[in-house]
Amino acid sequence: MMKPTILSCAVTGTFTTPQHNDTLPVTPAEIASDCIAAAAAGASICHIHVRDPVTAKPSMNFSYYEEVVSLIRSSDTDLIINLTTGPGGRYVPDAANPAVAAPETTLTTAAIRTEHIVRLKPEICTLDLNTMWFGGGAVINSPDNLREMAALIYAAGVKPELEVFDSGDIQLAHELLAEGTLKEPALFQLVTGVKYGFAPGAQTMMYARSLLPDACEWAAFGASRWAFPMLAQAFLLGGHCRIGMEDAVYLEKGVKCNGNKPLVEKAVSIINSLGGTVATVAQARDILQLESPGS
Repeated sequence: MMKPTILSCAVTGTFTTPQHNDTLPVTPAEIASDCIAAAAAGASICHIHVRDPVTAKPSMNFSYYEEVVSLIRSSDTDLIINLTTGPGGRYVPDAANPAVAAPETTLTTAAIRTEHIVRLKPEICTLDLNTMWFGGGAVINSPDNLREMAALIYAAGVKPELEVFDSGDIQLAHELLAEGTLKEPALFQLVTGVKYGFAPGAQTMMYARSLLPDACEWAAFGASRWAFPMLAQAFLLGGHCRIGMEDAVYLEKGVKCNGNKPLVEKAVSIINSLGGTVATVAQARDILQLESPGS
């Protein structure tokens, strides 16, 4: 019997802007509202970044995370909260002197990158294993920094979702698993469609999946126009799925989505039409071996 498919909704990220789609959630209240709507539409996990409510720029402000999490937890909606730890890993070289960081650099310590995880204790948080050129800067996740972040995440009782952008990231994951830095069964997220990382496509996803540990759960997604094709491909290969305005702002060619809910509804329809079922929150917790909050 086919196990249920866990559907995650990445409601807002770092590169999508209101100029791409003016229904992108920006304020903590808007982000929480979109998470709740996504859960009602069938998502069991919501992956969350925060933004400055005035400028809409990506933020690491703890109070914004705290407000989003508080609003979700005080609602009558049960969903698995997945907070990002990606911000704080970017180095942008100064044009005149590449050894000097330009003002856009956010590179910081493991403790700062995981402060909101330690204090808010979501059930899941992301742990990016990539070091690559990404969106105008270098994303740097050194093995030693990952070891420190992982220790803080596990000490908080949180399960890391391992974000892998290319085959070398999976090789690093195997090393960290072998040494005990990461615990099994691991949860992987295969990222496709990001420039200089895994190219989107069936062959790429089959290759990436073949590199994963046997004892793991995995999901995958595609960026931009590849969002729905890669969602279907992930399902067909036995993985879990992700959709959301971090990854895509169009419901179909030429039609922008009105918030995250329509994206989730379409994702549920695709999974159902292919013969699958979307996991409930309780089923997702069981598959991922999570404990309900407060248990």
